[in-house]
Amino acid sequence: MPTRAWLRRGLLVALLLLALVRPGVSGGTAQAATSDLNVFFVVDTTTSMVAEDHGSGTPRMDGVRRDIMAIAAELPGARFSVLTFDTKGHVRMPLTTDTLALETITSVLEPQVTAYAKGSSISAARQVLAERLAAARDSHPQRPRLVFYLGDGEQTSSAAPEPLGMGNGLVSGGAVLGYGTPAGGRMKENTGVASDGGDRESRYVQDMEGRDAVSVIDEGRLREIASQLQVPYVHRAAGDPAAPMLQQARPGTMESAANDASLPGRTELYWVLAAGAFALALVEFGVVIRRVRALQPAKAPEPETSAQSRRGGRSAKAREDAR
Repeated sequence: MPTRAWLRRGLLVALLLLALVRPGVSGGTAQAATSDLNVFFVVDTTTSMVAEDHGSGTPRMDGVRRDIMAIAAELPGARFSVLTFDTKGHVRMPLTTDTLALETITSVLEPQVTAYAKGSSISAARQVLAERLAAARDSHPQRPRLVFYLGDGEQTSSAAPEPLGMGNGLVSGGAVLGYGTPAGGRMKENTGVASDGGDRESRYVQDMEGRDAVSVIDEGRLREIASQLQVPYVHRAAGDPAAPMLQQARPGTMESAANDASLPGRTELYWVLAAGAFALALVEFGVVIRRVRALQPAKAPEPETSAQSRRGGRSAKAREDAR
């Protein structure tokens, strides 16, 4: 029995190690134009991104979420990263091919809490973007790096924005995507807690005169960012398809690769090994539970009742008289 237990544990460890290697078999195809791409989404999460002028009174952030997933669908096999910025830049998701993780991160994108907003710069993500692009180039220099900047161009910081030009060939392609309208839209406050009902009008951001503040798109600044990144600028409206925009955003090296047939695909098998390890782990868990139960102290014998005590006493007296 001990030998069998150790064999089971050894097999569990072996399965885990093999799963980490991520074995697979050849099969299917992957488009050469997308399988070697590193894609960085740089998302404006300032308060203005909830201005309700995208489509039929919906927040700009709704359009951002839809476009991110639409771009991901057009670039199967690519590696995606999500960076956001308000008063400073943040890494929300490092590079990964896991589109489910991308969908999860994208679905929970929200602007900063309104009470903490102190004025934002359209270039607040410059440093974190440069660091991530450099790291991607150093680890896989052969992979093109696409940057999609999604925002409205509104600069509320008193300091002039830093240029977003990366230099050193860090950006291979991408696009600056603009959201909003010249007429602008009102913005709901983000209190940092779930909605508790009540008057919805009272939760709009107010200006200095106590009226509903209005945010408008600044396409001039967005075109300036596009020029610095050396990528096209594209205004996005509700319902705009992603494919035509991607034709402009795709770098020349990827356009030539798109003319190639395809690259051999690969079917991952690590999940089979992980499932086997999980089954063995459940067996080990059951063994541990049984052993813990075996270590529990036995119940103490119940005390004799008074009737049993009296019978025992008479029996003892009878034996004494017999002597």
